[in-house]
Amino acid sequence: MFPALSCGYLCRVNFDAYARTAVDLVNADLGDLAGLRALFADEQGWMRDEVVDKDVAVFRRAQRRLRDVFEYGTSGRDAEAVKELNALLEVFPVQPRISGHDAADWHMHVTSRGSSVSAEYLAGAAWGLSVWLCEYGSARFGICADERCGNVYLDTSSNNCRRFCSERCATRSHVAAHRARKRAQSLTPA
Repeated sequence: MFPALSCGYLCRVNFDAYARTAVDLVNADLGDLAGLRALFADEQGWMRDEVVDKDVAVFRRAQRRLRDVFEYGTSGRDAEAVKELNALLEVFPVQPRISGHDAADWHMHVTSRGSSVSAEYLAGAAWGLSVWLCEYGSARFGICADERCGNVYLDTSSNNCRRFCSERCATRSHVAAHRARKRAQSLTPA
């Protein structure tokens, strides 16, 4: 299901993977059920199969609220980001449980058995983003600097200098800026 939750002598949780589910959700096209199904990665195939039309509205509401968290975080309004994340954690509480088919396959799930797709996915997303905020601070939340994009991202750079959600957006923005400078130079009289 979600990556990196496995138990041995010590149970390690990859909170970054959960935080990235929040990013994926905010950046998803949730126009219809097909768009929602496209959100789920291969290891979440059971979610893709079980999601229903009524889940689209639940995911859209959560998508808006998670975008607010990124907007609060990028504008330095940490208290508001924390308040929204706490509200999401109340609506989608984390109820961890160990699951598996044999002793070599133990792993953690974030909700109780039988939870809806939205409860399971959104509990993980809110939890992961909350841990990310506590661990790294909201200064590591980002909204793409390319005006045509608007996607959110988590800044994992060593010096907290990331400005774009992807190399594609960075290149597109730099090329556009270069062309604008060239146009300006050609319009300026010598």
